[in-house]
Amino acid sequence: MSAEPDVRQRLIEAAADVLGEEGPGALSARRLARDVGTSTMAVYTHFGGMPGLVRAVVAEGFRRLYDRVAAAGLTDDPVVDLAAAAAAYRAHALADPHLYSVMFGSASLGEYRLHDEELEVGLAAFDQLVALVERAMVAGALRQADPAPVAAQLWTALHGYVVLEIADFYRHLDDPESQVLQPMLAHLLASVG
Repeated sequence: MSAEPDVRQRLIEAAADVLGEEGPGALSARRLARDVGTSTMAVYTHFGGMPGLVRAVVAEGFRRLYDRVAAAGLTDDPVVDLAAAAAAYRAHALADPHLYSVMFGSASLGEYRLHDEELEVGLAAFDQLVALVERAMVAGALRQADPAPVAAQLWTALHGYVVLEIADFYRHLDDPESQVLQPMLAHLLASVG
């Protein structure tokens, strides 16, 4: 196996960590090269520059999110599958909160701006949720409607929960997943059920 893809991946992970922990002021090709143990030229070779690297960080984050939700699998119960997808989403965010914060712009990107093309990378993950909602509607577990707005409501609630959990706002609770996340999603699903 070539070391080149490994360098590319390590640059993405190092950039996500620096952005998430220290912000854009600490992000530089020199810093990343030092952290990864390569030359600054690797940033330009693999990404064409720092803006390309930031776009790759976002794409990688959404790819990982998609894969983790897909790994939750499907059962005969589409509502159980929606809950499993939510748990997988949460696990993705908690496993790599720096990457998650870069994906959704919670970590400031400073001069590095994402464009519409890069933001569209996240649409596959959203479409995945839309498909799960539509499956629940077809099965009669949710009332028939346009699944996209319902999926958007679920994603918004889930994202808000995860951001607060990452920020440690639930430290006073014994089990925030069962005390906040699961009831919140149950109430939301019941309202469209």
